[in-house]
Amino acid sequence: MMQRRALSAGLLLVALWPATASAQIYAWRDAAGTLVLSDRPIETPTHVYQVPGAAPYVTTTPGNKPRADERYGGLIHTHATQQSVRPELVRAVIQVESGFDPRALSPKGAMGLMQLMPATARSLGVNDPWDPAQNIRGGTTYLRQLLDRYDGSEELALAAYNAGPGAVERYGSRVPPYRETREYVHKVTLGAAEDARDPVPARKPIFKTIEIIDGRAVPRYSTVRPALATYEVVTR
Repeated sequence: MMQRRALSAGLLLVALWPATASAQIYAWRDAAGTLVLSDRPIETPTHVYQVPGAAPYVTTTPGNKPRADERYGGLIHTHATQQSVRPELVRAVIQVESGFDPRALSPKGAMGLMQLMPATARSLGVNDPWDPAQNIRGGTTYLRQLLDRYDGSEELALAAYNAGPGAVERYGSRVPPYRETREYVHKVTLGAAEDARDPVPARKPIFKTIEIIDGRAVPRYSTVRPALATYEVVTR
């Protein structure tokens, strides 16, 4: 009877959950067996609340907002790996292009995290440049195309990303003598180099569990597989 009541309360909670364009419910069980429901992945300590009439359930509200570069780390890693592009290079491009603002819009019309121009976005199959997943996929694919075009030269690929391939070729496949482009290449290269100084093993599994401490859902990460608690395997 108790399980049926808890299940009914859980279903009611999902039914009444505020609808969004990409609604998704994330669920974990902590070490005590409490089911934690959230509308977003829990990456930082987050306040939790009991669901009336369903003691085994708690829901979350946002705690400290994660840094933008951490929020998009999974997308960067996924698409960089698929395109054989260094993740730190993609991360540095996003930092310089938009400061990790997915709504960034340049005076010339470049959009989103990797500042895709409308024509470039269309050519890459990006239907919504404001969507972080599509934008990072498109921008990383474009970087791969430029790296192939310039025989793997990151310097020339970055110059073309900023000024366009035509400008690079007008100057004999060299970085154009534009101040903006030279500064851009320097900033991205420096940012990527700093990020690479402390590399994280690419394929080592990291296990994530959720623990309720003083009314907060606190994520725990370990390279050791948990023996009892339900866990999620994440990559870094």
